Amino acid sequence: MTILSINKLYKSFGGLSAVMNFSFHMGRDELVGLIGPNGAGKTTVFNLITGVYKPDQGQIIFEGRDLVGMTPYNICAQGIARTFQNIRLFNELSVLDNVKIACHKDVQYSVLGALMRTPAFFKGEAKIEQDALKYLEVFKLDNKRDELAKNLPYGEQRRLEISRALATQPKLLILDEPAAGMNPQETNSLMQMIQMIRKEFGLAILLIEHDMSLVMGVCERIYVLDYGQIIAEGLPQEIRNNKQVIEAYLGEELN
Repeated sequence: MTILSINKLYKSFGGLSAVMNFSFHMGRDELVGLIGPNGAGKTTVFNLITGVYKPDQGQIIFEGRDLVGMTPYNICAQGIARTFQNIRLFNELSVLDNVKIACHKDVQYSVLGALMRTPAFFKGEAKIEQDALKYLEVFKLDNKRDELAKNLPYGEQRRLEISRALATQPKLLILDEPAAGMNPQETNSLMQMIQMIRKEFGLAILLIEHDMSLVMGVCERIYVLDYGQIIAEGLPQEIRNNKQVIEAYLGEELN
């Protein structure tokens, strides 16, 4: 079943067309890659899906509902979570509090209950902390629960950001260049982590990435974007051997 369908999406900034006639679909349990050279429009597509930008034209259908015009927090409530190319954590908060913030999406107590410190508030907060710790345990960060997020090594910050995204209980996880700044060993660990996430949480994953070993290693299908338009779509092996893709993005055939 299709979970996300994008139809003829357009977005311009002034006189620059960032996304043109972009159409895309992915299944409920697929792991799909979106690749392309710098400036191709990949992150713009992510920002359109998550409500940061509003498209000039087109539809973004998630589980049968058009997301165009929704705010980012409403889109998150629908079941879409994302990470960012440049890590965006709450640096001055603890590791645990970063994940607890995501868990507050489904809080049961009222604002008045929080102000009055009612039994419902304490019960709700205990449940949120328990849930947040479960996500930290999955990513082996529970022993860093009281560390400030800014003090974590780079790779652990990436894991924390993904943990926080998963704590919103998404049906679709969008990863924007998660391997950026990682060495080969860290990238290999990330590849295993992405596969674990999909198996453990049973969700769809959409991935932007420049590291071709990661893309080819985990993605089932790949879309290639160039100058805001899709120039190819197919299985990793098909993309690997596509001459137009090689010319536009890869530069040379992969070994």
